[in-house]
Amino acid sequence: MLNITAPAFEHHSEPLGIGESGPRLSWTVTTDTPGWTQAGYEIELGDGTATGRVESAESVLVPWPGTPLGSRERRGARVRVHGADGSASDWSPWSYVEAGLLEPADWQASAAAPPQELLGGPDGPALLLRRDFTVRAPLARARLYITAYGLYEAELNGQVVGDDVLAPGWTSYGHRLRYRTHDVTELLREGANTIGASLADGWWRGRIGFLGGKTNLYGDRTALIAQLELTYADGTTDVVATDGSWRCASGPVTAASLYDGETCDARLEPAGWSRPGFDDSAWLPADALAHDPALLVAPTGPPVRRTQTLAPVDVLTGPAGETILDFGQNIAGRLRIRVQGPAGHTVSMRHAEVLENGALALRPLRAAAALDRYTLRGDAEPEAYEPRFTTHGFRYAQLDDWPGELRPEDVVAVVCHTDMRPIGTFDCSDPLLNRLHDNVRWSMRGNYVDLPTDCPQRDERLGWTGDIQVFAPTAAFLYDCAGPLASWLADLAAEQAEHGTVPHYVPWVPLAFGVSPTAAWGDAAVLVPWTLYQRTGDLGLLERQYPSMSAWVDQVASLTRDHLWDEGFQFGDWLDPAAPPDQPGKARTDHALVATAYHAWSARVVADTADLLGHAADAARYAGLAAQVRAAFQREFVTPSGRLACDTQTAYALALTLDLLDDPGQRRRAGRRLVQLVAADDHRIGTGFVGTPLICDALCSIGAHDTAYELLLQRACPSWLYPVTMGATTIWERWDSLLPDGTVNPGEMTSFNHYALGAIADWMHRTIAGLAPAAPGYRRLRIAPRPGGGLTHASASLDTPYGPASVSWSRKDGALTVTATVPPGTTAEVDLPGAGPQEVGAGTHTFVV
Repeated sequence: MLNITAPAFEHHSEPLGIGESGPRLSWTVTTDTPGWTQAGYEIELGDGTATGRVESAESVLVPWPGTPLGSRERRGARVRVHGADGSASDWSPWSYVEAGLLEPADWQASAAAPPQELLGGPDGPALLLRRDFTVRAPLARARLYITAYGLYEAELNGQVVGDDVLAPGWTSYGHRLRYRTHDVTELLREGANTIGASLADGWWRGRIGFLGGKTNLYGDRTALIAQLELTYADGTTDVVATDGSWRCASGPVTAASLYDGETCDARLEPAGWSRPGFDDSAWLPADALAHDPALLVAPTGPPVRRTQTLAPVDVLTGPAGETILDFGQNIAGRLRIRVQGPAGHTVSMRHAEVLENGALALRPLRAAAALDRYTLRGDAEPEAYEPRFTTHGFRYAQLDDWPGELRPEDVVAVVCHTDMRPIGTFDCSDPLLNRLHDNVRWSMRGNYVDLPTDCPQRDERLGWTGDIQVFAPTAAFLYDCAGPLASWLADLAAEQAEHGTVPHYVPWVPLAFGVSPTAAWGDAAVLVPWTLYQRTGDLGLLERQYPSMSAWVDQVASLTRDHLWDEGFQFGDWLDPAAPPDQPGKARTDHALVATAYHAWSARVVADTADLLGHAADAARYAGLAAQVRAAFQREFVTPSGRLACDTQTAYALALTLDLLDDPGQRRRAGRRLVQLVAADDHRIGTGFVGTPLICDALCSIGAHDTAYELLLQRACPSWLYPVTMGATTIWERWDSLLPDGTVNPGEMTSFNHYALGAIADWMHRTIAGLAPAAPGYRRLRIAPRPGGGLTHASASLDTPYGPASVSWSRKDGALTVTATVPPGTTAEVDLPGAGPQEVGAGTHTFVV
């Protein structure tokens, strides 16, 4: 029996208001037939388009078969498949896609800006906007297309629209501003209606960045851009759009800052302000500002949402008698409270990731106050409050001036991040490794509050390119992040085109240093799209990013001397554990070696990309460049025997994993030296941001699996498991962010939620559990576990583009038993210790060696 899912559109989990006029289709098949493969498919669209049988094994990102969607157009799609064995499925269920506003001319809305006298300084009050309107009957459908200069929360007739958090998120606003489409049909009624919105500064004009940060980065005024389109049963339409007829006033949120927190006085909220019948005659008119609708783009992934709530696991008393709640997990989010007390009483909520000497450790937050304040209305019933325009990175929260008895059920922590679908799992017999993997997952959740950031807590939270470059393989296993990362890559390409190079972080904020090309960081332009292609099979993403990818490699080539990149600023092997706390870039590995190695890597990837895209001349040119850079690397840094001029773990890891050594003898010599270096450090980590993601793969590439396991399982500092033994629930920025005596590292940069060093999880998936792609999009799997380290069992599972795949193994009495599930339409190469390689098709297979 064949079962087929309803088709998905592009990478959308919610295909309402998409920006693609010809969305590609994907589907998965489940069947009990071993080795089943697809021989053909049929697609039908809701407008009557039918492909008939198409002879093809493709089922992932299949081209749209019909006429392009127009703005606002909704169309259904269904599919059925035919197997190579002659089988045929029933038609799948219908799935539906609806386009957003695809052309700038579709926008009628102005930008409704509150008047200057209401604004205040940056990180000032959240302002209210409203407008009454009338709905005729019968209403067929209603769509709200909405975005803002700043952060918004929309309401219709007193009900919040959607469940977005920090909408519209942060993009490179000068190039791209995302809007969202909401189906609001059920929120409207015949007759009088009201639309309203709260509007805060957010990233638009609030403080962003360290060393004082920047304010008014994108403009000095906030504004709402909203277009409510009402379609009636008779085919007529009404449009309610932001313009000068909207009314504005101050509201209960008197200050809102992404870093400092939110201050809310509930007494100041005008009762019923977003409902019909409210008297807004004393409110001020909005200013109707012109805007460029060509900058408005539909999202390619889900928004930030509340994804989980956590109850406190303990109520602690600090050294000064303060009340501190421990939520047991470091998160990005905020508190939700239920509180009752006299009108005008203020409760304060301060946040921190760790305790030091029993009190909140606030120094790592630098200039982020992370403080929310709520002033009560004084209702007869408990009042509920959750900040709307801020998030914090925290495990602990200090509550000051709580009225009456604090009951643990009155406070929960609300986890907020981009609502990506989890797709990958890992488990093994070592509880510490499982906790490490959990920490990696939590760090990704905490650092994807709309874009991939470095940290969620201090005065930074920037889209550092180097962090996601090293973490992308892990990210793409844990979550379906292709859509969100595609949006960030579009910003990267836009910033790169404007500034002439890939900035250190995207979106770019001019802070302590200017824009300059740096290896491993700028290489995100090449390596992140390539990773997503390897994990999703999305060639279209490579095509869109190819100009950015090739421009990066071309620029670096122009900066080299005899193909060596040995001049200019570099981050290098950032946060090498030997670097002083106040000099994180003082690594043992030569910056020029790192830069030249990455140049060779990116040139080779761009050559492969050009080949895939059919750019034959480019492919040959970049392949030649990669060979020249590789030869220059060898001349400068490699002795004939394979010893490196820079005798560090990171140097050997780069040379071995990036194929920068010539012959097997060189590799053996380099491998032996790497093993010696790791052993000389007592199997403690000797690598920073660049070397850490590669070190275990480098060891395994020369057969030193036992050394890789010893390195992974080391508990002394610096190591991956040292933080776990110290109670970490996320990945730390520094190996020793918390010192053995429980005090915080004295360095200025001491985040306790920083996913870069968690890139080891990718090796855990591929090598411990043994589940890896052998062809783009997992069309072919590699099943190759390498048990070690005393582990008795391990497993990993992944929702691949073709369906669920999994590997599990156990060791007992000298036998290794491996069970693997291969999705329909794919094959797997199986490479087990002590056995010859073999090929298997779809189905569940068990091997004993």
